[in-house]
Amino acid sequence: MRTNVPTSTRAGVPRRVLLDPGNIWRIGFVIIGLIVLTMVVRFILSQGSSLIFVVVMAWFASLALEPAVSRLARHMPRGAATGIVMASVVLFLVLFSALFGQLVVEQVANLVKSVPDLVDQALTWTNARFATDYTVDDLVANIDLSAERAAGVASQVAGGVLAVLGSVAGAVASFFMFALFLFYLSADGPRLRRWIASLFPPRVQETTVVVWDTMAEKTGRYVGARVVLAAVNATTSGIVFLIIGLPSWLALALWTGLVAQFVPAIGTYIAIVLPVLVGLLSPNPWLGVIVLAWGILYQQVENLTIEPRISSRAVNVHPAVSFASVILGTAMFGVAGALLAIPVVAMLLTLLDLYRTRYELLPELEEPVSASATTDDADAADDSED
Repeated sequence: MRTNVPTSTRAGVPRRVLLDPGNIWRIGFVIIGLIVLTMVVRFILSQGSSLIFVVVMAWFASLALEPAVSRLARHMPRGAATGIVMASVVLFLVLFSALFGQLVVEQVANLVKSVPDLVDQALTWTNARFATDYTVDDLVANIDLSAERAAGVASQVAGGVLAVLGSVAGAVASFFMFALFLFYLSADGPRLRRWIASLFPPRVQETTVVVWDTMAEKTGRYVGARVVLAAVNATTSGIVFLIIGLPSWLALALWTGLVAQFVPAIGTYIAIVLPVLVGLLSPNPWLGVIVLAWGILYQQVENLTIEPRISSRAVNVHPAVSFASVILGTAMFGVAGALLAIPVVAMLLTLLDLYRTRYELLPELEEPVSASATTDDADAADDSED
């Protein structure tokens, strides 16, 4: 049975759509299939989001290692080149942890030991300022820490410790999965690129390869620029820390260089906190003030001279766009999103420059040329005529 449904009229002739029961069933099956497919995709994303996230992080890490792996692959198999690069990175992280881990333990222990003295100093200042006579026993009595409450606090702390241990175990498992995916994605990068391109029609394959190569180039350049800036920051900070006699100057210089460059937006402020704290807790507290002044001075010098020259060759992203992308990446994916935000935005802007349509700007919208620039151009023209 078919039903004639009038839809529109053109030039006085009515147009009709024939609703066939067979077509209705087929449309219903297509709608049901789309609903089921949507539910399956949502289930995969919700249950396997952690694994998908690890794979994406490993993919971007493989793009960052691509320049070094490609150079070594000219002289050896690509798998061996990938293993050497990854082993070098792991060795550096182990050495850095050996230098910095002991420092963290020492500084935390010193900080815990100094807490009673800080409390006494704070009470002495408060009593002298407000004409009171508070003691530590009075504070403990006001807290009303009974045996039952102490037991409750202890149980909460024990549960928190178990949760932390579980998180550490999960992090270790995620790290091994990340390393495994990183090795395979880096060792088989060219083959994976060809396989992905083969999934698209011939007219789209070139665009797919361009997108892949652009992501690899931008990510590699971004990581390279960060490494250079970290080396400059760590070297100069190490020299300053050594001259002023800051304890553990080498480890603190490495910490300052790496955190300041690889933690976007706020890395400089986070990096300088620990050296300042070490200086304040040292026998000469003025070291902390000197370190703080050095951090502020270096940030200004780097932002005005060093970073624009290096970053302009790596990723051409406006600072405001970089900051907004970092904030958005942090809100969506946490720390990993902050680390990947800038290279992803750089890749998208590059693709936009490649495929967007460009138009000539109206004459009245052109940037006005200053009088001094015009005079300089005229002088240059006169010199050339002479």
